[in-house]
Amino acid sequence: MNIKISGLRSGLNYNDMLNPITGGFIAEIEEKLGCKLTMSDIDDYDCDLKLIFIQSGGSENLFLQNVDKLKEPYYLLTNGSNNSLAASLEIMTYITSNGKNGEILHGDVAYVADRIKTLVMTEKLKKSLSETVFGVMGHPSDWLIASVPSYEEATKKLGVTFKDISLDEVKQEYERTLMVNKDLLPGVFDDAEKTKALRTFGALKTIAEKYGLSGFTVRCFDLLKPLATTGCAGLALLNDEGITAACEGDIAALISMHIVKLLTGQPSFQANPSRISPADNTMVLAHCTIPLAMTDDLRLDTHFESGTGVAIKGYLREEDVTIFRLSADLKNYFVSDGKIIRNLDEPDLCRTQILVKLEEDVSDILKKPCGNHHIVFYGHHAEDIRRVMRSIL
Repeated sequence: MNIKISGLRSGLNYNDMLNPITGGFIAEIEEKLGCKLTMSDIDDYDCDLKLIFIQSGGSENLFLQNVDKLKEPYYLLTNGSNNSLAASLEIMTYITSNGKNGEILHGDVAYVADRIKTLVMTEKLKKSLSETVFGVMGHPSDWLIASVPSYEEATKKLGVTFKDISLDEVKQEYERTLMVNKDLLPGVFDDAEKTKALRTFGALKTIAEKYGLSGFTVRCFDLLKPLATTGCAGLALLNDEGITAACEGDIAALISMHIVKLLTGQPSFQANPSRISPADNTMVLAHCTIPLAMTDDLRLDTHFESGTGVAIKGYLREEDVTIFRLSADLKNYFVSDGKIIRNLDEPDLCRTQILVKLEEDVSDILKKPCGNHHIVFYGHHAEDIRRVMRSIL
């Protein structure tokens, strides 16, 4: 964590005239954080998080004198002496009454340090999202009637921007993509089908690089006839390579997957909830585009709905996972820690199939769903998701 701190202190005659920006209160916070707070000039924002330490009462006018050098949101660090909190309350009232955002960081050391960790995570996420360009290749699939956020609202809330790309461009790039590396798809399968799947992968990757996309979603079912293949394997491989790739034109799922990648550095699995059991709080999730890096073992199969192309039948590790889905209105989300109980092999579901036991009440998905596709990724990260979602939504 790269955290920088600048101090504001009046010249009033307090008992503790030293009240230094190092040592004491600050040293205790550093110990809890496990890192140093770097002293910096008031206008130095080259960091993950900038703190303004209000060291004493009477600092209000010093804040006003420096406000043009400061950036929103304003994070005011306070302690319990020298009217530090009193001055911070006056400053924060000024900030909010002028329509600006900020927060006073005050309380016991453990609370303040924990809150700083959350703010670092949130500010890093917001910065990365502000640099994110998403591609939408074709329109969202017709059945996604509740998964299409407003571009304007997504840009306003999250900072992401969008680039509409026609499927004709995907088809043209597919025709130009002739050389493929068949080693990318391990396992025995029809050689011609592997070649078509890898040409699709190459076409999608070239377009993503051409437009500088951090991620994209594609109306993949409309590729079935013109390309005589599916995007399943291509999307799986692109997620392995760090380009967030979602299928069916599901923009809300794409945003959810990219937030997961930015927070954890992991690829994730976009899956259909296929069965939910409130009795034992489990859910079966299945789809055809599992990133290969998430599998313990895999075999190649056809795309479930069409019986064509190359899809991934992946077997996941039976360990802790998190389930996440952001709603299209960007106001709600579902998140829960859980554990993969077992992999399934049923003929009437998409190729990769897992049974997951959740910690949150699974019936919430039935009562107030945030959409169809849910995002699965390894580890327990639900609390981190909640913390950043509370700050950015």
